[in-house]
Amino acid sequence: MSKCEQCIVREFSSLKALNKNELLKLADCKTTRNIKKGEVIFEEGENVNGIFCIKQGICKLTKLSPNGKDHIVKLVSKGELLGQRSLISEEAVNLSAVALEDMEVCFIPKTEVMGFFDKNNQFSMNVMKTICGDLKESDGHTVDMAQKSVKERLAETLLYLHGTFGINADNSLKVQLSRDELASMIGTATESCIRLLSDFNKSGLITLLGKKITLTDISKLKKIAE
Repeated sequence: MSKCEQCIVREFSSLKALNKNELLKLADCKTTRNIKKGEVIFEEGENVNGIFCIKQGICKLTKLSPNGKDHIVKLVSKGELLGQRSLISEEAVNLSAVALEDMEVCFIPKTEVMGFFDKNNQFSMNVMKTICGDLKESDGHTVDMAQKSVKERLAETLLYLHGTFGINADNSLKVQLSRDELASMIGTATESCIRLLSDFNKSGLITLLGKKITLTDISKLKKIAE
């Protein structure tokens, strides 16, 4: 079992405020899970009763829309925590989390986390700041969906995937999303997304090879996104 106080991942999340004794307690109560690509970490409406710390890998947070389609709300990667909001609100999770690649996550039970809230002000503040950041991001996304065209949103999303998650050795985007998933992120029909990707490809903005997408003209994509 890896020791929490030696885990570099905790430095990226609210857990960085915990002292050595708290981290030792954390190591005793956490469980580590290996999750395969496509596997569900938790489902919308579930009572999670704790938080997940992502040690390796990327997952998508999705919300089921009234028409029965999953809408991708956010992508979450190494060093981030899942389930903080429902922990504080004491409600079931309002999103589902699904692995986009093989993942390693640590689960910390609610009883332990609530103890940190009572005794560690900096930890509480860090969690609040994270939730406020999520709300700010959500507000920005709502405005984008209302005011930007699908073309602008696609350019913006491709740049976000590039800037946040990086590229492979062959310069293709590290996060490989299906056309359905990409369409879900920009809020359009899959057919429209495929057509726009083809247009971007013909214009020399991107290169498509199977599921792989390589950004070939970042400055022009930035102009479109703005």
